[in-house]
Amino acid sequence: MKPRDLTELLLLGAIWGASFLFMRMGALELGPLALVFVRVVGAAAMLLPILLWQGQWPAMRAHWRPIALVGIVNSALPFLCFAIAAQALTAGLMGIFNATAPIWTALIAWWWLGERPAAVRALGLAIGLAGAIGLAWSRAGVKAEDSAITPLMGTAACIAATVLYGISANFSRRRLVGVPPMATAAGSQLSAAAVLLVPALWAWPAQPVSAAAWGSAIALALLCTGVAYVLYFRLIAHAGATHAVTVTFLIPAFAMLWGWLALAERPAWDMWLGAAVILLGTALTIGLVRWPWRSATTASPRS
Repeated sequence: MKPRDLTELLLLGAIWGASFLFMRMGALELGPLALVFVRVVGAAAMLLPILLWQGQWPAMRAHWRPIALVGIVNSALPFLCFAIAAQALTAGLMGIFNATAPIWTALIAWWWLGERPAAVRALGLAIGLAGAIGLAWSRAGVKAEDSAITPLMGTAACIAATVLYGISANFSRRRLVGVPPMATAAGSQLSAAAVLLVPALWAWPAQPVSAAAWGSAIALALLCTGVAYVLYFRLIAHAGATHAVTVTFLIPAFAMLWGWLALAERPAWDMWLGAAVILLGTALTIGLVRWPWRSATTASPRS
């Protein structure tokens, strides 16, 4: 990987890790629905001009139905789940649970598409799920904050979000192959905004919202969604999908770092252990780690 690509990978991990911090800072005041609506509207406003500049509007219009569904399953609903979880869980903990998305993607591909994983990847699935279950179990008894959402409910919301990411990834593989990435990115944010418009207006906060909460929502929209998508697709184009997906391993670390620096959220021992087990399982699942005794000449190449 070139130095520029490595720099962009680190920057993307930092940005996506910060998204959990911004959700923590905005969810209680704005509420999950309003926060996510601002996020997807802002992201759509940023990405649509890029879409038009690249001449990809016809592609988005031609595939608007599957793109709209991806907007619901990959943006509106999982963003809402994480915003709900942000009322009870730390930024670092949400970042760790987010790292299970590739595991759910592989499990759903096995069940839905009949893609039976090899022995190493099946081991990774088992390890990753064990880590997620163990971390969820240890967090279930944690004292709730000043919110109607309990840590157990927040954990369930995080898992639901990552399962939705897995469903969306497999659906996109079947229905959006060959569609320009920016058409999917911009169109999905537009459809998510359309779906959330009425619920967000109904749930709009009655009390004035602080500048910090508004700033968090805008950062989520422009930085953690708009800029992040552009960076992610640049990485795929320049470094390949295998390298780009390694951002999964950076997000939990950055999420814990930002939560500690900004909100004094100290990661507990079970979070470190759970993160290590989940990331090991994820590495095995997506093929980044092979059997130690298998030589490089016998292993199938991946790019």
